[in-house]
Amino acid sequence: MRENPQDSGRLRPVDLARRHGLSTQVIRNYEAAGVLPEAARTPHGYRTYTPLHASALNAFLALVPGHGHATATSIMRAVNREATAEALRLIDESHAQLLDDRRTLQAVEAALRDLEPVPPERGDTFVGPLSRRLGIRPATLRKWERAGVVQPRRDPRTGYRVYSAADVRDALLVHQLRRGGHLLEQIAPLIAQVRSAGGVAPLESTLRDWHARLAAGGRAMLTGAAALDAYLDRRSAPADGAAG
Repeated sequence: MRENPQDSGRLRPVDLARRHGLSTQVIRNYEAAGVLPEAARTPHGYRTYTPLHASALNAFLALVPGHGHATATSIMRAVNREATAEALRLIDESHAQLLDDRRTLQAVEAALRDLEPVPPERGDTFVGPLSRRLGIRPATLRKWERAGVVQPRRDPRTGYRVYSAADVRDALLVHQLRRGGHLLEQIAPLIAQVRSAGGVAPLESTLRDWHARLAAGGRAMLTGAAALDAYLDRRSAPADGAAG
């Protein structure tokens, strides 16, 4: 580990730990995992940390809320082995996932807005009429059934699939989301929420919470980026004697 002019202060593991309410064992674990640069040792073998380590810890703890523990660890490992491009790629992937989540939320909201209410008096329908209404093949409805996103019951006498008003609602929502390019495995959790909520209207609070989580994630990524940028600046500061 190279020395920086700002690294003259020496910190014990307990000093670094107390600043963030952590244990000294956690600090040692972070060093062993590559989250922190390797510590220097005293002649008696005790670890000594510096403001560079404190900056690394600040960066890691700031990255975790926006990127998750595993990705934040990978980012710090990459930085500490001088693979900054790899660290930036990992950050880009998190931002891409956040953008994809935003687009999914927008698609869900659009699908819910466009969803025509199905009045109970409409009654039951069968696979043929429903497939014609959606403009899809009956085989597609059966595929959706196998995926669990549509769950018609069976007529006990004929064995035909019978779609209730709620089943039609689910099929319409699936159709909207599939047209938006979403996979059945992405759609299934939403349909499960619609069913458990008893309809679309109770999902408004869920969508608000979803918006709040995405906003919090975006802000957390900004906070993490600032802390990581400060750490990168400290690492790139010229070593003693390098100038002149």
